[in-house]
Amino acid sequence: MVADMKVGSEAGSTEVAQSVSGQYLSFTLGGEHYGVDILRVQEIKGWEEVRALPDTPEYVKGVLDLRGAIVPIIDLRARFKLEKIEYTPTTVIIVLSIEQGEGSNIVGVVVDGVSDVLDISDSLTRSAPDLGAHINTRFITGMVSEGERMVVLLDVDKLFSPDDLGVLGASG
Repeated sequence: MVADMKVGSEAGSTEVAQSVSGQYLSFTLGGEHYGVDILRVQEIKGWEEVRALPDTPEYVKGVLDLRGAIVPIIDLRARFKLEKIEYTPTTVIIVLSIEQGEGSNIVGVVVDGVSDVLDISDSLTRSAPDLGAHINTRFITGMVSEGERMVVLLDVDKLFSPDDLGVLGASG
């Protein structure tokens, strides 16, 4: 079981939209590596059962009471349409701050495991490939090679549409 750990701040990024330099928390899903801006990470929690909500998309696991705040929990495997697996002791919830419109929301995402914190510079980052109209890459800010692995950098603000967050209810 992973111990609960604080790793970021609630401050949003002030970088230019094209810049992806900074520190990223890397995590795994289905053997692939992904990264999110560390400044958006509020907490990492070991997996615990959540309260299911009726009539929500399949990727919405439910909600969790996090020190008095009701936080929607999203299974990124289901969101990315990956094979469903049983959760293991390395499965964690990454609690993220999502900026949409004039407000922010707190959302927890279930991932297979966290890897490490990466220092990313713009010079090492490649643009997301154009995969055509049938593959949605709007939430990919770039890709970076880190040793033997390729890490896909995600824009957490674009990962969920305003409609998704409306279904989940504002929690910020």
